[in-house]
Amino acid sequence: MNDFEFFGDLQKAENFVGRIKDKNFLFSLVISYTETCEIPGITFAGADKESIKYTPPADAEYLYYGNCKTIDKIPMTPDGKPTPALLTKTALESSSIPHIVINAGSKVSPQLPFIQTGLSPGKNISVNPAMTDSQVAQAVNYGRIVGRTLASITDCLIIGESVPGGTTTALAVMKALGYKAQVSSSIPNNPVILKNQIASMALERIESDNPYGIIANVGDPMIPFVTGMLSSASEINPVLLAGGTQMAAVLAFASKIGFKKENTAIGTTCYISDDESANFKNLISEIADIPAIAVNPHLENSKFPGLRAFSEGFAKEGVGAGGTIIASLLKTKNDSSKYLDLAEQEYRRIFTSL
Repeated sequence: MNDFEFFGDLQKAENFVGRIKDKNFLFSLVISYTETCEIPGITFAGADKESIKYTPPADAEYLYYGNCKTIDKIPMTPDGKPTPALLTKTALESSSIPHIVINAGSKVSPQLPFIQTGLSPGKNISVNPAMTDSQVAQAVNYGRIVGRTLASITDCLIIGESVPGGTTTALAVMKALGYKAQVSSSIPNNPVILKNQIASMALERIESDNPYGIIANVGDPMIPFVTGMLSSASEINPVLLAGGTQMAAVLAFASKIGFKKENTAIGTTCYISDDESANFKNLISEIADIPAIAVNPHLENSKFPGLRAFSEGFAKEGVGAGGTIIASLLKTKNDSSKYLDLAEQEYRRIFTSL
C-alpha cells in the first residue's frame, strides 16, 4: 500500500481497495484506432507513421505470446523505448491474472483469439466526424453486452486500452462535454498546442450538447465501447478503469449516460497523476466522485534506460499498465521493488531476443 497514492475521496479509495484486494481479477484490453494518430507529431506510439496501425494488435499479441505476430518486434518509440505493455505483461504474469482482448475498431486485427465487435476505426477528427451517431449507439450497446458478460465471471473487471493518438480525441471529448481538460502525452515534450488546435477544429462541428453527437463528432470508437462496458459491468461487480487521460474521457461520457459510481474506480501510474502538463487529479474530481489510485512502480531505480524512460515522461501509461500493476500488487502482496525486479527480467528477455 506504500506504493499507492489515493486522491479524490480518500476514504472511498481505501474502501475500494479493501473490497478488491483478495478477489479474482480479469483484465480486458480494448484495442481500437483513430486516424487522428496519423497527424504528424501527435503520438510516438510506433516507430513511424506506417507502423502506428500495428501498435494495438501488436500490444495484444505481446501480452499473450511474449512476442508479436503482425510486426517483427514489440511496439517501440522511434528511439527504441518499449511499449507500456511490458509493464502490463509483468503485472499479469506475476499475479496470474487472466486477460482477454476485444477489438473495438482496430485497423488491424491481432493474430490470436479475441472478441470481435465489428466496429469501424475512427476518422481523423480534425477534418471529419469520428463516427456516425448510430455507430456510437452501436458501440455503447455492444460494450454493454460485453461488460455484462465479463463482469459476471470475475470479482473485479479491469479495463485497459491501446489506441494510438487517443489522448487527443479524449481531450476533444472532455472539452466538448464542458470540462477544462489538460491531457498527458506519450512523450515528455507534450504537444499541447497541436492537440488543442486539433480539438478546436473538431469542436467547431459541435451543434448541440447531445453526448452521443459529441462522441460521434470528436471521439474514437474505444470511448463509447468502454463506456458501455462500464455502465453494465459496474451494476454487477467492481470495475477498475486502467488508464489516464483516455479513461477520464470514458468517465466523462459515462457521467452523461449513467454508471454505478460505488463500483467504479480509476487506476493509473504516478507518471500520469504527477504530470505537470496535464490536470488528471483535478479532472477526475471534477468529472465524477469516484475513487482514484496511482501506483508508483519506481522505475527510476531501474538499471535499464528503457524502463527508466517511463519515469522520465515517455509513454507514462497505456495498455492498462497502472491498473494491472495495482491489481498485481494487491493480489501478490509484492511491493514495487519486487515488481521492478520482474519487469527488469522481462525487459532483459525482450532485448536479448531481438
